Amino acid sequence: MINHTRLFVILFSLLLFFASCRNDNSTPKPRGYYRIDLPEKNYKEFSGECPYSFEYPEYSKIISDPYGEGNKCWLNIYFPGFNGNIHISFKEIEGNLSKYIEDSRNLVYKHTVKAEAISEKRYSSKEKEVYGILYSLKGNVASPMQFFMTDSTEYFIRGSLYFRTEPNKDSIAPVLGFVEKDIIHLINTLEWE
Repeated sequence: MINHTRLFVILFSLLLFFASCRNDNSTPKPRGYYRIDLPEKNYKEFSGECPYSFEYPEYSKIISDPYGEGNKCWLNIYFPGFNGNIHISFKEIEGNLSKYIEDSRNLVYKHTVKAEAISEKRYSSKEKEVYGILYSLKGNVASPMQFFMTDSTEYFIRGSLYFRTEPNKDSIAPVLGFVEKDIIHLINTLEWE
């Protein structure tokens, strides 16, 4: 006769053996991000005391830049739903256009420490006398898009996009792609007064 205890130990051991032979290829799931509801694209015009005008999204607000060096034409286009800003600085050209362009380029290329790539897209409209460059920075950079626009004789505008969050290219990618279209629209509608 087989002892009940011994039978129990044998059956339990067999059960453990077969249970441990399962091929369980569980891999960790990728980190998820919150769903972002993107608003419909509608624009309104900014014009007034500054010698330029452009169209900006209705879901944003124009706020005076507190660091505008006393210049009322330094603005922030604030996106409350995305916790981001486009900082717009304005300067009058007094024979120093090349300095402004070089300063803008240097501010972009300071991000090379974190940037995986930097692309430049030139804009030119002879009819409106608007010329400039849009910089797209890839990677975990503080400012993923920057641009400057000028008429080449009197006015110079520089813009830079910042999100008030730790730079993470994966988490901001949907919003960045959405706001990029707004920046391009701003550039295409920019006119000098």
